[in-house]
Amino acid sequence: MTYFSNMSKIQFEGAKSTNPYAFKFYNPNEMIDGKTMEEYLRFGVAYWHTFTEDLSDPFGAGTAVRPWNHLQGLDLAKARVEAAFEFFEKLGVPYFCFHDIDIAPEGDSLQESNKNLDVIVSMIKDYMKDSKTKLLWNTVNNFSNPRFVHGAASSSNADVFAYAAAKVKKGLEVGKELGAENYVFWGGREGYETLLNTNMKLELDNLGRFFHLAVDYAKEIGFDAQFLIEPKPKEPTSHQYDFDVASGYAFLQHYGLEKQFKFNIEANHATLAGHTFEHELHYARIHGMLGSVDANQGHPLLGWDTDEFPTDLYATTLAMYEILKNGGLGSGGLNFDAKVRRGSFAPEDLFEAHIAGMDSFAIGLKVAKKLLDDKALENIIEDRYQSFTDGIGKQIVDGTVGLKELEEYALNLGEIKQTSGKLERIKSTINQYLLTAYAE
Repeated sequence: MTYFSNMSKIQFEGAKSTNPYAFKFYNPNEMIDGKTMEEYLRFGVAYWHTFTEDLSDPFGAGTAVRPWNHLQGLDLAKARVEAAFEFFEKLGVPYFCFHDIDIAPEGDSLQESNKNLDVIVSMIKDYMKDSKTKLLWNTVNNFSNPRFVHGAASSSNADVFAYAAAKVKKGLEVGKELGAENYVFWGGREGYETLLNTNMKLELDNLGRFFHLAVDYAKEIGFDAQFLIEPKPKEPTSHQYDFDVASGYAFLQHYGLEKQFKFNIEANHATLAGHTFEHELHYARIHGMLGSVDANQGHPLLGWDTDEFPTDLYATTLAMYEILKNGGLGSGGLNFDAKVRRGSFAPEDLFEAHIAGMDSFAIGLKVAKKLLDDKALENIIEDRYQSFTDGIGKQIVDGTVGLKELEEYALNLGEIKQTSGKLERIKSTINQYLLTAYAE
């Protein structure tokens, strides 16, 4: 069956195209320093937002019109697989991502859930044989079911810890079977509402134990995917233990996991943590921990996780600037953890939303590449920190002076001269590069 019969394969038509179902800036075959744009960007489709999302919100029922809405159970799951691979083919994406219950219905028992999962995994595996689209990462949903009301790995109930571990065991097996390049942990309920009833030390220790168990089992079965933690500060809990990259990195170091994990960074989660997207990417990069990206954006007037498709060119440029400085994303990619707005309920809106996001990151890639090639920002930063390249600054960096030597130096200082940070010039330069990138 065809689910998007009115849609043809999306083609690159260039910036002057008026076709809403064509790429204006994303040309997957365009070569940039020996790599194609597709190889740089490694786009992925989020199965949950694209094929299972009904566009409901706390104030109203779902509005999504989908050709498979009339089905239920395994029949619905099978139809979504068929629709997904048709969508991947027509959009031309190299990757997709999913949680276990995105692709298969949860049963009344773990045995029934695993049985359902086996049916759909087998079907996906068959589709993947004839598709260029691969599995960027998979994960398990250890947060939606009421059994996870007090958390999963951090639950106050040992039975829940065991159940969550069993789900991850199955998820690792599924990832290996489907050739996942990464495996993600998002602690949707690994946190607390109040410290008044929380043993934080035990919960954190158990979370560390849980990750070690996953690492050990992946080695046992020969699953060599990159493990990723996806930080989020709040929602649904008041405080989540994977608050941001900095706290997540400290956690990994404390429990001896920093060599086994990197971070999957989501733009909207960075906003909720009070950071910019590029801050989280930068922090992960300078510590060698940048693994993959969930590409979306939040709403500047709303304080929750709105998961909008990325269209902010300033943000995509600064994101790609960090990714390029990182040498790319390795086995990671740009997964569109984004959903169409509630009023964009038609099936074709799914295509238009992904086209907008892919074009936005394509622009970001080209502008960031030119900024780096011209050292437009690097030169300003180098000049700003010039004082640490010789004299007392170099001694500080080299660790060859103590407080006594620094006091002696400071006592003989005259007026300290400062240099401008040139922030306005920097922002103006970025604007200039953005506006002229496609005029050449």
